[in-house]
Amino acid sequence: MDILLSHGYFIAEDEHEQKIMKPYPTLGLLYISSHLKARGFEVDLFDSTFESLASFEAYLSQTRPGLVGLYCNLMTKQNVLAMARLSKAAGATVVLGGPEPPHYAQEYLDYGVDVVVTGEGELTLEELIPALAKHGPHRLEAVLGVTFRNEAGQIVSTPPRPQIKDLSAQPWPDRDAIPMEKYLATWKVHHGASSVSLITARGCPYTCTWCSHSVFGETHRRRTPQDAAAEVAHLVERYNPDQLWYADDVFTINPRWFLQFAAELKSRQLKIPFECISRADRLNEAVIDALAEMGCYRLWIGAESGSQRILDAMKRKTNVEEVQAKTKLLQAKGVPVGMFIMLGYQGEEIEDLEATVDHLKKSNPDVFLTTVAYPIKGTKYYSAVENQIASHLDWAVRSDRDLRVQGRHSPRFYNHATRWLVNEVNLSKMRQAGSKDVLKMAKLFVNAQRGRLGMRLTQHEREGDGNQRGSGRGWPAKERAADAW
Repeated sequence: MDILLSHGYFIAEDEHEQKIMKPYPTLGLLYISSHLKARGFEVDLFDSTFESLASFEAYLSQTRPGLVGLYCNLMTKQNVLAMARLSKAAGATVVLGGPEPPHYAQEYLDYGVDVVVTGEGELTLEELIPALAKHGPHRLEAVLGVTFRNEAGQIVSTPPRPQIKDLSAQPWPDRDAIPMEKYLATWKVHHGASSVSLITARGCPYTCTWCSHSVFGETHRRRTPQDAAAEVAHLVERYNPDQLWYADDVFTINPRWFLQFAAELKSRQLKIPFECISRADRLNEAVIDALAEMGCYRLWIGAESGSQRILDAMKRKTNVEEVQAKTKLLQAKGVPVGMFIMLGYQGEEIEDLEATVDHLKKSNPDVFLTTVAYPIKGTKYYSAVENQIASHLDWAVRSDRDLRVQGRHSPRFYNHATRWLVNEVNLSKMRQAGSKDVLKMAKLFVNAQRGRLGMRLTQHEREGDGNQRGSGRGWPAKERAADAW
């Protein structure tokens, strides 16, 4: 074996994920596996999703890999650190990749990791594996896109590696290496429909200040419509899923490409329900018609805020009115809309929250999810508030979700704000639908007023003033299921 690949997502050990039960494989790891196998490497893959740390430790003892490659994001950091420690104890060299490690490379190296990979991992690991075998983990200056300690103990970061230009020349994800039947069955049991994920492109060129571009940079590279459609055909034939999840950051970012892809699917007589993410400004009537014809059962829009002032501060490059108009057009064409809403961005005040509530009432999405902003290292948002960031937790036991921005409204304030927003908007939705469920509407009204009162009582509490209670921990509005390190 040349390398054992794994990741730190253990669904049985995550209470939040246990409530959702919508697991997808880590596509980036599967892309690396297929790439390395195509280049003649012997690759093993321990898919941790339905396993445990104990079973990973037992697998290490059984297989004794010389090299372990772990995918890491801020959600899986603690598990990955434990896996890295177990791997080192088993005598393996440990390489980390994914969106989290590059911005904390020194901390990971101090923890005992041997090499941190920055950016896409396929070509880097293709070069790194033989370099490690020949030179060991301290003489890797010739390998692009890695951080390590040299023989003098100094941290060395080599120049970034150019990104893969022709994505269609890459093999598809190595789904045969994992128990796909467990993913399909989990979806089927908990949601009545099996689902498979795929990506048709990598990267996002937009400049949203809070969004991490750690793996793909601010680029956008697309596969050919023919290659992407061929993968869909393969997925349908191989796994017969009830639906698909297109995990692209902005699925309809290029309308011409998207319409070609839709035509390619139609020519192959492929129509399978799917969910995706896009932006209001990348939708027009032709694209929306195609989405409806293709079977889109939900399109998510990152609305984030109903305050144009906050959207501009986020560098979203969109406007509230367009989001509302495109939401209505999607719904009129039979495409349900989900929205991501972010509270707590720097400078947000009560009037901005009121604008967000008004926005949600006017646009009336079919479903919306909220999160409280947190600074991810490496983003422009993090840089802007870096001098205000604090945490009472040591690095090894926290993630960027646990960071606090001093001077911002308190966690209690945002707990109340979320309560007010959710109940106020759901009450409006019932009214617009002409509901006669007076009892439920009364409950929503009371909860909304309690939330609003709580906001007023806590509006003078700020992070770092010592007068706060509660964690206020928010979950990410969305996760990139396709980060390929």
